[in-house]
Amino acid sequence: MIDPVLFGAPVALDRVQHRAQRLHTPAVRFDRTAGMNSLFVAAVEFIDASRDYPIVFIEAGKGDDGQREVAPVAVLGLTQGENLMLNSDGSWAARYVPALLRGYPIGLARTDAQNYVVVVDAKAEALSASDGELLFDDKGAPTPMLEERRKFVEQLENEAQRTRLLGRSLLELELLQPMRFEATLPDGQQLSVDGFLTVDEKRFSELADDKLVQLHKSGVLALIHAHQFSLGLMRSLVERRVARAPKTA
Repeated sequence: MIDPVLFGAPVALDRVQHRAQRLHTPAVRFDRTAGMNSLFVAAVEFIDASRDYPIVFIEAGKGDDGQREVAPVAVLGLTQGENLMLNSDGSWAARYVPALLRGYPIGLARTDAQNYVVVVDAKAEALSASDGELLFDDKGAPTPMLEERRKFVEQLENEAQRTRLLGRSLLELELLQPMRFEATLPDGQQLSVDGFLTVDEKRFSELADDKLVQLHKSGVLALIHAHQFSLGLMRSLVERRVARAPKTA
């Protein structure tokens, strides 16, 4: 999968066109997330990501079957276009880096309902004719490096499909509700963040025992707890913003 904001110009990798091209190492360009205040995280990442980011859900349109979809995201900033995890020197402020960003600038783009193609983001400026590792060998076969990168993004795509099932489960149980986060900054400015969904604690506490057992056996219960734990980090984002604010005399 690719994030249309992160991947500004996805180009399909071609064994002829890119035969002599190399991928810079390291190729991750954290600066490409400037202006992004959230980033998709797969369900398998919840435990690790919940230690560094608030995890919330957002509306994700409708699936191929016409059903409503939601997607979990790690919150990076408190306002549109704000990424508090991107340092001024281009490094990443959090310990855990979401898999979507670790796979970048390589990704999978859907060509039709069943097929995908491996792409590279042309805006990442990650390809070179002289620096880095070759994408293809002299016979046009993917190099071990590219094969490893392909397997990583394919695994992420599989995890994204499983994550959609998590969202469906929460929707079927009617556990998600709109939520607003409000805070007062040291200068008295009021900050309000909305547009996301969280698990309704009241509805969750009222679930029948058999439903809780099902959630536990499917692994969803642990993911819900990780999500709930992570929401306390909204306050840490406020602290990051305050720390970055220009100091006045």
